[in-house]
Amino acid sequence: MKTKTWMSVCCLPALLSFVLLAGCGKKEEQPAAETPAASAPAPAATPIDPATAASVSGTVKLDGEAPKAAKIDMSQDPACKGMNLAENEIASGGHLSNVFVYVKEGLGNRTFDVPKEPITLDQSGCKYHPHVLGVMAGQTIKIVNSDPTTHNIHPTPKDNREWNESQPPQSAPLEKTFAREEIMLPVKCNQHPWMRMFVNVTKSPFFAVSGPDGKFEIKGLPPGDYTLAFVHEKLGEQDVKVTLAAKDTKTVDATFKP
Repeated sequence: MKTKTWMSVCCLPALLSFVLLAGCGKKEEQPAAETPAASAPAPAATPIDPATAASVSGTVKLDGEAPKAAKIDMSQDPACKGMNLAENEIASGGHLSNVFVYVKEGLGNRTFDVPKEPITLDQSGCKYHPHVLGVMAGQTIKIVNSDPTTHNIHPTPKDNREWNESQPPQSAPLEKTFAREEIMLPVKCNQHPWMRMFVNVTKSPFFAVSGPDGKFEIKGLPPGDYTLAFVHEKLGEQDVKVTLAAKDTKTVDATFKP
């Protein structure tokens, strides 16, 4: 009897420890079960029926004589080459390029998948190419330096994070994103003060930049009532309303005055 009693007393602490450890293990498992709910995936993009998708296109015009492009003095860096002309207003035959056109209103609460393909921004001849760029929020911008000199890329946004990064010649591309919508976000080069371009960050993929002939086109829109915004860095913004039916194709032009 004494032996049995002594064994029972000795085993009791071990048994209590096992029970306590088992209880603690159950408590630790509870937060892990809540983790998936806390990190729920982003809502799926709103599908658009391609059978009903519409498009809008047009021409951006300049009513009047375009001012002569300002000359650029690139003599401070012998490695810089180019036409030495500013790109603020490029007009030919009454057509205006570098106008950013996007759907400003009408998409409601629709969401869209961010494209996986990056948009390239090149630096060549000590100028940015393109001068005006459109990108979705969160989409990667691949910045390339094709010049034999160092550039210093410096966006100065109002609603996004500001950064300033040097890029030597033949270096790897920089990959950057902007999180929030912002139109005509200026980008400059601290090494070459004449270098300037504009990034336009939107919530949707429905945007375009007018070409040398002033033309633009936006495809794949669902039927609806929209406000198109035409934005130029020097000439301001014009808004035009348009109603698109299923499979509709409409022409919307805009005219700026110098």
